[in-house]
Formats: sequence, C-alpha cells, structure tokens
Amino acid sequence: MINTIKKNLKLYLVTDNDILGERDFYKCIEDAIKGGVTMVQLREKDASGKEFLEKAFKLREITRKYNVPFIINDRVDIAIICDADGVHVGQSDIDAKFVRSLIGENKILGVSARNLNEAKKAKKNGANYIGVGAMYSTSTKLDAKSVSYETVEEIKKILDIPIVLIGGINLKNLENLKKLNCDGYAVVSSILKEKNIYSTSENWIEAIK
Repeated sequence: MINTIKKNLKLYLVTDNDILGERDFYKCIEDAIKGGVTMVQLREKDASGKEFLEKAFKLREITRKYNVPFIINDRVDIAIICDADGVHVGQSDIDAKFVRSLIGENKILGVSARNLNEAKKAKKNGANYIGVGAMYSTSTKLDAKSVSYETVEEIKKILDIPIVLIGGINLKNLENLKKLNCDGYAVVSSILKEKNIYSTSENWIEAIK
C-alpha cells in the first residue's frame, strides 16, 4: 500500500471553493484531474454538513471515473457515508487513532504534522502518510506555522512513511522543495486560481518530474 500511496501523493489537490468563485466547482476539479492531479482532498471548512455531503458524493463519482484516490478532510462521518478512499486530519481534529478505528485498515489515513514528535505520533496512530507544512506562508490556512527544511529532513530520516509537502507551494518555489526528495506536493491556489486549470496541472506534472 505504501508504494501506491507514494505514487498518488505526487500532485495532491486540496479543494477550496472560495478560490474558484463563480466557476463550476466540479468542472474545475475534473479539469485538474484530467491535467494530471493524482489525489483529491475535499476540504470545505465553511460548508454546511448538507453541502459538504453533496460535494462529497459528486466528487466521489468524478474521482472514481478517473481512478484517482478521494480523501475527505476531517469529516470522518462524510467519508464513511460517501465511501471515500480515506480521511485527512490535522492536529486540532479528531485524534488519528480514533479515525483509524472508525474507517478500518483498508482506508487511507493522512495526518498533518509540523515536527518530528507529531509525525511519530501520527505513524504510531495508523497514518499512511504525513502532510508536512506549511512550507511557506499561505492564504488558504492563515494559522499555519512554517516548517523548516531541516524539520522535513529530520522526519524523512527517522520515519519510513510517505510525506507530502503543503503550504504556499507554487511552481516558483518547487525547485527548492524538490531537493528534499519527498513523495509529493499538496497544492490549492497554485492550481485553482489559474484560468486554465487543465494546462496548469499539466505544467505541474512536468515540473515535478
């Protein structure tokens, strides 16, 4: 399972409805997948439960159509209802060990970590991958504190678990991050804010190589 997850983390799109504005939410996400996105996480912090569930069902259909893993942020209940491929939780969300007990062993569990201790705990509690960041300041998560390159290297050295970097990542700073040799990059605005989401995703895949 680890090798499959590593491959899927390559270009990890996290949704943000506010960035898309009046554009068609589902078409934009589908365009990103067509362009090369390898995993999709539905993150809707301000959506009602009903709206979140509706989006989850529709994105479940789209991601299944393209055989792209579908992850739900935080809402374990919605992940179970729509049969998502997994759940991602942060340090202030439900504890990872409880999430694992709810979703079972066959689903993907991702956990955010800012330091080695958080990463160790995440692995112990059943995480399949660690989301490390924020690497840079980001407008999509204003409370995110930056993580140093040294911290990433420390986590990589100690833990044999896939790592996806997140937070303010764009095509300009990607080259520096590639030196860390992590498994993938989680992006939000650097894809979704662009007019041509399909070609932007293609550019990302080419740049990651």
